[in-house]
Amino acid sequence: MRSTGFRRTSTALMTSALVLAAATACGSGDDDAADGKTRITVNCMPPKSAKVDRKFFEQDVRDFEKKNPDIDVVTHDAFPCQDPKTFDAKLAGGQMEDVFYTYFTDARHVVDIKQAADLTPYVKDLKSYGTIQQQLRDIYTVDGKVYGIPRTGYSMGLIYNRKLFEKAGLDPDKPPATWEELRADAKKIAGLGGGTVGYADYSAQNQGGWHFTAELYAHGGDVVSGDGRKATIDTPEGRAVLQNLKDMRWKDESMGSKQLLVINDVQQMMGSGKLGMYLSAPDNIPILVKEKGGNYKDLALAPMPGGEGTLIGGDGYMFNKNDTPEQIKAGLKWLDHMFLTPGDGFLGDYARAKRNDAPVGLPEPRLFTGTADARDQQVKKANANVPVENYQAFLDGNQDLQMKIEPPRAQQIYSVLDGAVSAVLTKKDADVDRLLKDASGKIDSILARG
Repeated sequence: MRSTGFRRTSTALMTSALVLAAATACGSGDDDAADGKTRITVNCMPPKSAKVDRKFFEQDVRDFEKKNPDIDVVTHDAFPCQDPKTFDAKLAGGQMEDVFYTYFTDARHVVDIKQAADLTPYVKDLKSYGTIQQQLRDIYTVDGKVYGIPRTGYSMGLIYNRKLFEKAGLDPDKPPATWEELRADAKKIAGLGGGTVGYADYSAQNQGGWHFTAELYAHGGDVVSGDGRKATIDTPEGRAVLQNLKDMRWKDESMGSKQLLVINDVQQMMGSGKLGMYLSAPDNIPILVKEKGGNYKDLALAPMPGGEGTLIGGDGYMFNKNDTPEQIKAGLKWLDHMFLTPGDGFLGDYARAKRNDAPVGLPEPRLFTGTADARDQQVKKANANVPVENYQAFLDGNQDLQMKIEPPRAQQIYSVLDGAVSAVLTKKDADVDRLLKDASGKIDSILARG
């Protein structure tokens, strides 16, 4: 599951790049253009309908080719950047680009089916590689070998309404740090009346399972075992997730009577000022303002309650198994130029984003570490046009959380977990233990099918 708003993150430039991509790709192996240049095909180019994004993407590619006259970049665009329905077929049929977009959850699969080029001998020449956060680099590292380069990342947190916190007598500068505190705060906010809801959660269209996973990580649990063979939800941590939701819904009455919500429902509630808190990534904030009627000054972000872990997602690029060494080197140079230079390039030119009325100053994506991160944050802060102080708690608290990606066979598992989450939110007599046991058995069957 991907955060819908993640496609609209801290720059307008990122909007289409994350959502849109290639379809008519050409396989790799022929790296020499007729003029003797090294030619690479790449995807995830914004479409013509995204005029501003496409203009900047094309300009950045031209700048790259000007700096590297021996490289010819052929870009492809279509929707989406990576379509799960055609992704494997393109790989198997030799139709994937030389440098192709992947979600974090694709990395291991592409390696397992032997469709990825080994980048290990070449990343030493990628000047930015060592500046990328280690936990993100690890996603594309399998058995000690590097098979991809992260481009963006997000992590889940708690979006909350500062105005409602103040009305309920809560300190908006001290968001809940534990699930007990969240429950207490939600009850006070719901007590304001007038249709105000303290806390909302998804419970349909696989989104309930997605959020169950995020909440389980926050409790320190896991959805599946380390070897990916068994469900690990029928545990004290899993029980705590469902029991907390059930108690908030029926005992505290802090989650409202309308359930089976999906992301658009909850965003609408928050944008209209009737919701105190919900779980999301920072990319939701611009959506709440631009599409749902919210106000930047009222919206704040905190880390996941519990202090244990958080669900992360994001994307990167991998290389076609048939790429030549020259194509790999050219592709890495292109990634460096386009996406991996702090404060610059298609995703990091914050001054350009600001000039085009995109929100600048959101806490994520945050790709870099050390001096590279300091540089990126400096340029972002200098061009900020949103209240960055509202996100400081998220920045401070996220540093200590364990970052975990989605489980294998995520969508199938989420479909199972949807049933458990929706049950505790719609049935007052729902049996938490029975729900976990039944869901665990179904997940075991999914994992057994490979």
